[in-house]
Amino acid sequence: MNLRAACIQLTSTTDIARNIELSTALVREAHGKGAQFIGMPEVVNLCDKRPGMGAKAAYIEREEPALKAYQALANELDIWLLVGSLVVKLEDDSRMANRGFLIDPSGAVTASYDKMHMFDVDLEGGEQYRESKNYRPGDRAVVTDTPWGRIGMTICYDVRFPYLYRALAKAGAGILTVPSSFARTTGKAHWHTLLRSRAIETGCFVLAPAQCGDHEDGRQTYGHALIVAPWGEVLADAGEEPGVIVADLDMGAVDRARAMVPSLEHDREFSPLGTTQSRTAAIC
Repeated sequence: MNLRAACIQLTSTTDIARNIELSTALVREAHGKGAQFIGMPEVVNLCDKRPGMGAKAAYIEREEPALKAYQALANELDIWLLVGSLVVKLEDDSRMANRGFLIDPSGAVTASYDKMHMFDVDLEGGEQYRESKNYRPGDRAVVTDTPWGRIGMTICYDVRFPYLYRALAKAGAGILTVPSSFARTTGKAHWHTLLRSRAIETGCFVLAPAQCGDHEDGRQTYGHALIVAPWGEVLADAGEEPGVIVADLDMGAVDRARAMVPSLEHDREFSPLGTTQSRTAAIC
């Protein structure tokens, strides 16, 4: 079975209405190219890391205007639409959720996922991120069914935790989604290598829609939305500017890659790491 998939790349702003407009235009462009499954990047509805501003602008899920707009769009275009993530206000926590949604062609949300791993890092030159101050991490991995097989949902910094992707693949995922707002500094060093590694390790297709450019809130994102095949080939790369990439996914390639290198079947139990006695001491 083949799937024509697309990844959207854009520069989200601090204005939700403007972001809906920008992203909707790109989804329509991808649909015009025949895409049946279209992915949008992380924080597609709101890029605002200024202290307190994101929380002020965010909505609770049932009132979120971008989610409502994307549900209507998926239904209108008869597509599967991955809303990479939305900044969502929580009713039971002062922090927000970084929450992804998968919408089917009827406009129904079939799955949602809260980003589990928080990007709390200090980079050279004073570049600092503290996602855990503003976002409550999720605690649940998500695999969901589509006409092309099972899809495992992740978000951005999750990509540095390969055990999550192995678990998703073992749960039946043949496609892994990694919508991102990847920092330009780390993106230049690691983005392509990390995504190709996750594809190779699991024998999955990887779809990684991305934010790009210089944002109003001061962040700089790397771009290079990617579609990667199970053998590790990059099928499409969006470069550094807003736009759309499309690739035809031969879902049989998942089984072929795993048959050649069946590493998902070769896990072995091992003892926990700890202090190891020397062989001499053990013999004595």
